[in-house]
Amino acid sequence: MKETEKLTEAIVEMEEEQAMALTRELLESGTAPMAIFEAYQDALVAVGKRFEKGVYFIPELILSGNMMNEAMEIIKPYLDGQIVRDEREKIGKILMATVEGDIHDIGKNIVSALLDLNGFEVKDLGVDVPIDKIVSEAREFGADIVGLSGLLTLAFDPMKELVDKLEAADLRQTIKVIIGGGQMDAQVCEYVGADAFVIDAVTGINLCKEWVS
Repeated sequence: MKETEKLTEAIVEMEEEQAMALTRELLESGTAPMAIFEAYQDALVAVGKRFEKGVYFIPELILSGNMMNEAMEIIKPYLDGQIVRDEREKIGKILMATVEGDIHDIGKNIVSALLDLNGFEVKDLGVDVPIDKIVSEAREFGADIVGLSGLLTLAFDPMKELVDKLEAADLRQTIKVIIGGGQMDAQVCEYVGADAFVIDAVTGINLCKEWVS
């Protein structure tokens, strides 16, 4: 078994100390930070599926989310070494949120950090955010892009509702919507009405840069 697979297994089995130790070991041995991030992403998708099947409950969702947040703080200094921070004028504004009904950050926090490093002004609303709040914040913030994160399948309907409300508020023509999470695919993207879906951070960041260039 690969070390990254061991990490994924530790997260899924709620072995927090083991997961953090493996995260540090992988980074110190030269494993790419994004490969470690993907191990967490795979684990959180598996945790989400266990939740939907009634195997795991809210405490397990919270613990896995906490592990992701803790790991992000360990990984972030290594990301800073890979990406040149752009101190010039911000290239665009992106509003990030995990939609209501979902309490997972998935990769939202790490994506937000990467977007900031790539020159975006980022406003992160957190998790379980009501749709009306996202719409009002998008208008007030002057967002160019709204990035929505969701791990669970029950996030799909709130995402669709958000896109519909942006349309009703006459904001859809000026705001792109990108959705992210391990269960996203072209079919979900079409159902939601988003402009794009991504399952990895780098692809999403590159796409956002294309949109504002």
